[in-house]
Amino acid sequence: MTTNGHRVLVASLQTGSPQGDTLRAISGSMVAYEGDVAFKHAGMGGGGGFRAALKQKVTGESLSLMEVSGKGTVYFAVDAQDITLVELAGDAMHVEASQLLALSGRLQTEVKFAGLRGASSGQGLFTTIVSGSGTVALLSKGGPLIALAVDPQYPLVVDPDAFVAHRGQLNQSFVTDVTWRSAIGGGSGEAFSLRFDGQGVVYIQPEER
Repeated sequence: MTTNGHRVLVASLQTGSPQGDTLRAISGSMVAYEGDVAFKHAGMGGGGGFRAALKQKVTGESLSLMEVSGKGTVYFAVDAQDITLVELAGDAMHVEASQLLALSGRLQTEVKFAGLRGASSGQGLFTTIVSGSGTVALLSKGGPLIALAVDPQYPLVVDPDAFVAHRGQLNQSFVTDVTWRSAIGGGSGEAFSLRFDGQGVVYIQPEER
C-alpha cells in the first residue's frame, strides 16, 4: 500500500505475491479500481467470526470491513481525510475504529474494554486492537497524524477527541481535567483526558472529532 498525496490510499494487488493478493478495508471506502478485482463483506472486524462480531455489536465499536482480492490497483479514500501508513512487525496497536482505513498482511483485529469514562460516568469505552505483521492505514482529520513519543519520565495527556491510536508498552488511564477545557470553553458534560504512561508512541489528529 502507498498513498497518492495525503488523502488517497493506493493498493496494488498481484496474484501470487509473497504477501498475498488480499487486503481488508473499511466498507464503502473504495473510490476507484483497475484490473480484475473482487470485493466481499469481511464481517465486523474482518475474519473474527460470529463471537467477535457479537462482541463489537455489544460494545458499539463498529468495524465493518470488506475483503479486496484479485489483481489490479484499488484506490481508497474517506471524506478527504489524511492517510498515514504504519508498519507493524509482530506488535500491536490500539486504534479508534473510526480512524482505521485498511489492513494488509497478517493482521488480526479484536475489541478490548478500555475503562470507564471518568470516575462517575459509568460509560464504558472500548478500543480496537490490531496485532501481527503488516501495514495499517490510519485516517486523520485536519492534517497528517502527529506521533508523540512517551517515556517513563514524561507521561502524556491528550484530548480523547484528538486521540487516534497508540502502540508500545503503554498504560492508558482516564483523568478528570476540567481546568483546560473550562479555560477554552470546549467540551460538554464531564470533562476528562487520556493519560499514557510507559514507553511507546501516541498518534493524535490536528482536528477534534
